[in-house]
Amino acid sequence: MSDTSASSRSSLRRIFAPVQSLFVGDASAGVLLILVAAAAMLAANSPLAGEYRELFYGELAWTPIPKLYDLHLWINDGLMAIFFFVVGLEVKRELVSGSLADPAARRLPMLAAVAGMAAPAVVFMAVSGGGEYTSGWAIPAATDIAFAMGVLGLLGNRVPASLRLFLLTVAIVDDIGAVLVIAVFYTPTIKLAWLLAAAVVLALMVGLNRLKVSVFWPYVLMALVLWYCVLNTGVHATIAGVLAALTIPMQRADGNSMLERLEHGLAPWSAYLVVPVFGFANAGVALSGMGADALLAPLPVAIAAGLVVGKQVGIFAIVAIADKTGFAPRPAGASWPEIWGISILCGIGFTMSLFIGSLAFPNQPMLIEEAKIGILTGSAISAVLGFVVLRLTTTHPADECDDHGRQPSEA
Repeated sequence: MSDTSASSRSSLRRIFAPVQSLFVGDASAGVLLILVAAAAMLAANSPLAGEYRELFYGELAWTPIPKLYDLHLWINDGLMAIFFFVVGLEVKRELVSGSLADPAARRLPMLAAVAGMAAPAVVFMAVSGGGEYTSGWAIPAATDIAFAMGVLGLLGNRVPASLRLFLLTVAIVDDIGAVLVIAVFYTPTIKLAWLLAAAVVLALMVGLNRLKVSVFWPYVLMALVLWYCVLNTGVHATIAGVLAALTIPMQRADGNSMLERLEHGLAPWSAYLVVPVFGFANAGVALSGMGADALLAPLPVAIAAGLVVGKQVGIFAIVAIADKTGFAPRPAGASWPEIWGISILCGIGFTMSLFIGSLAFPNQPMLIEEAKIGILTGSAISAVLGFVVLRLTTTHPADECDDHGRQPSEA
């Protein structure tokens, strides 16, 4: 075999390894969501724009729940509850028996998530000047888990596992924080009777856990009832998914993990069906008629600044402070440039930010469209900048790794 032939194959591996790594491992779901979102943008800005909007926003001829009168609402309030249920299962597993079971280990990502929500809000208010834009302060607060992990997937396995877990945990915590913000700040009215009913159902599910009931169907039935009650409280229904997941027992009577079995069964459906459908339904933003004035208006600039500047400054600064003071060490095996890159990736807001934007400015379609521009711009900048920083600062360059990102000694 000639040196030229071997060199050619090595070059081809270096070229195609990132492409191959896109659909290997957990990051494949994120990359799929990116592709679906791009398809939604094309559909919303093509001759099929009318059909696209009618599909998701056209009133249904019949619906069993009048509150959910179009397909978009069924997806956002119903289907996405499954996604949040899986997130809740993962959070509980990590907290009870995973890498976050140690209080010292979860201290840093939870602190970073709080700082990563507060700093973008401060930046947003400073740049926008408040006033009519004040209600949009939470738009840049959340990190989109799937998109961030998808961008990280472009780097293969070169990023330390500790940083991947850190990013995932920060994203999960501030997504849950965003749901709580929606419940507290973006819920115009709360129906106390339904709230009490939801509390009763949740208490019954906790009772099932305490009684060590180890079959799935009682939990599934009561989770559906919980979702319906929460839907009617006025609080966003997806929070029911997280709450229901926290009641699932870790172990069955036979010693097998009930929670992990349920998580492994639902995770592929969530990653490859629920989230892509949600992305396609929500990512289509019509850009026609928007000129430079819309791009440079205070609202989109403030949102983009919150995502790009606020997120990375808040998270990186709190990690540095926690590490230097000894309160919580930085992720093991991660350099400061890598932590900076991860902090930038947390600025990918997208889906949750789009949702909060629609709640922040009811009956103000122009501001909603401006908010979407800021979200898209800020998320895109964070994705590209974060990828570039990590690509340039990862410990093991591509030519020292095989097609899956492993070093030769690991092959």
